[in-house]
Amino acid sequence: MTRQFDAIVIGAGQAGPFLAQRLVQAGMKVALIERKWLGGTCVNTGCMPTKTLVASAYAAHVARRGAEFGFVNNGPIAIDMKRVQARAAKVTLDARTRLGQWLRSMAGCTVIEGQASFESAYVVAGAGERLSAPRIFINVGGRPRVPDLPGVREVPFLTSTTMLQVDFVPRHLVVVGGSYIGLEFAQMFRRFGSQVTVVEQGQRLIGHEDEDVSLAIASILEEEGIDVRTHAECISLAAHADGVEVHVSCKQGTPTVVGSHVLLAVGRVPNTHDLGLERAGIETDAQGYIPVDDHLRTNVPGVYALGDCNRRGAFTHTAYNDFEIVAANLLDGEDRRVSQRITTYALYIDPPLGRVGVTEAQARASGRQLLIGTRPMNSVSRAVEKSETQGFMKVIADAQSKRILGASILGVGGDEAIHGIIDIMNADVPYTTLQWAVPIHPTVSELIPTLLGSMQPAS
Repeated sequence: MTRQFDAIVIGAGQAGPFLAQRLVQAGMKVALIERKWLGGTCVNTGCMPTKTLVASAYAAHVARRGAEFGFVNNGPIAIDMKRVQARAAKVTLDARTRLGQWLRSMAGCTVIEGQASFESAYVVAGAGERLSAPRIFINVGGRPRVPDLPGVREVPFLTSTTMLQVDFVPRHLVVVGGSYIGLEFAQMFRRFGSQVTVVEQGQRLIGHEDEDVSLAIASILEEEGIDVRTHAECISLAAHADGVEVHVSCKQGTPTVVGSHVLLAVGRVPNTHDLGLERAGIETDAQGYIPVDDHLRTNVPGVYALGDCNRRGAFTHTAYNDFEIVAANLLDGEDRRVSQRITTYALYIDPPLGRVGVTEAQARASGRQLLIGTRPMNSVSRAVEKSETQGFMKVIADAQSKRILGASILGVGGDEAIHGIIDIMNADVPYTTLQWAVPIHPTVSELIPTLLGSMQPAS
């Protein structure tokens, strides 16, 4: 017997539950299938637990700097990692529980726990049942990628998922991968008390960012005692009496690093491998991502892919925007498109990096006439008052239209202050509009009008 629905949502990440709600409100009968945990990556293995750990690490870091703020530490700061890990786990469990209660209370939505697998384009098997619907929405997210490094199958290793189960302070954590996820874990565990080495195959950390941003971040991490090893073209792993030996470089520095634990933080892959997409005729690329058009439609009519699995965004906020696009187009008669979305994200080291739009390198490559403004964070009163003056602000604008093309704010509150620039870019007005705003003092954002007033032609 096949149960008939108006829509099937596969995956309960950031897009799926909210889409299910909108469809139910529109009078549809909806089935939502989740194979493991409601809430997807953000709630269970991403944003919420990791940012909770970041907060604990920040608290320990500030406590160690007590004398700088006028109080005396009575001995070294001790980290109880079991309590730290339990706090993060509780944040996740509470959020997952609330989401489950909300979904199961939703009249018209049937929550099915189990693996979903396509039998044909519009028939899905899940938890021993066969379901059918004319519209199917795939929101299955991704998981950490395990690279095919020499020796990787012969040694124990951690990923960003299993790292959340660590309830002890590793003696020496070697992080393979110098990008966003790896750097967040590197700094937090250094602040918990681990010796930390970051191994990056590229020429510099977070190679997608501008060189000045990359170098500033490397300096921040190195000042905290993190060893950064770039140009690591020959990474391999081997068992060692003291843990795991990581072969780092053939050209410079000591050729190997011996860590008690190794974290592999080298990207993610989509959870599409076991959905039976081929039986539905749904196309995937070589890495398993589902290609979609500007409205998030797959090659099969009526089937959509949202969130990390469609390669059109790798963040919680882009997944949520995928939901907004699909709901607006299907239910509100609008014509929302992915291409209208401005790229925004943050790196949650301390201080954080807030980013929007293109990098300076990308803007220069476009051949446009540019205006560029920069200001150090030690010019921000709020940063000085908090004794957190590392980093800088940078804005790139088109010289003709005065539209902002991109910006970076590396510094205290950078992940929040960047939103003023995000709003101006989405409003599609000249940066001079923001230049003449009157910001609140003392805030990080108050330097932005000054920054915009100092824009100069790119040399």
